[in-house]
Amino acid sequence: MTNKSLADLIEDLLPQTQCTKCGYPACRPYAEAIASGEAAYNQCPPGGQQGIVRLAGLLKQPVIALNTEHGIEHPRAVAVIDEALCIGCTLCIQACPVDAIIGAPKQMHAVINDKCTGCDLCIPPCPVDCITMVPVTGIKTGWDAWTQRQADAARAQHDFRTARLQTEKKENEARLLAKAQEKLRAIQDEIAASPEAYTEQARKTAIINAAIARAQANKVKS
Repeated sequence: MTNKSLADLIEDLLPQTQCTKCGYPACRPYAEAIASGEAAYNQCPPGGQQGIVRLAGLLKQPVIALNTEHGIEHPRAVAVIDEALCIGCTLCIQACPVDAIIGAPKQMHAVINDKCTGCDLCIPPCPVDCITMVPVTGIKTGWDAWTQRQADAARAQHDFRTARLQTEKKENEARLLAKAQEKLRAIQDEIAASPEAYTEQARKTAIINAAIARAQANKVKS
């Protein structure tokens, strides 16, 4: 007996490429949308027709054709960066949902082939068009080209990246809040020498207090 929800079971059957072609920001939101009836189960090009068969079996629904409005089924590809053109802008690194691209600002980037899911999300933000998608599975598509082991690894990597970004965001917000509070104390310690200076001091205090309130509200939400 399993304690998994329908969304959990659906997510287990998705290829975890996190490509957003289904119209959702990641595989998990798409799974939740299918479970709620918001989305159809034929919107995942990477899963292809085999993926639809898997989902139809789970949902006890008929096998239908892939909705090509979301893309077509094709051999899996991996991203390749042209070293001669790469300017080290890091935009592709920020776009990769599974941390499959390594590099540093103003240094050439590289793709870790074993981690790349072929999502091609790194291509649009590249300002110099130095990334191409190269097929790596011949004529194989869908689950013939992407194993459950690869899907599980991609899912774990995506979850790790999501957790890392959330931690970094919280740490950054904490640093900014501390700086704002330090600045507020410094302003409040100042002695206004004139009515104009007092007014300016009050203005700055109000601005910083508002910023602190927003930061604290965001902290509560997160």
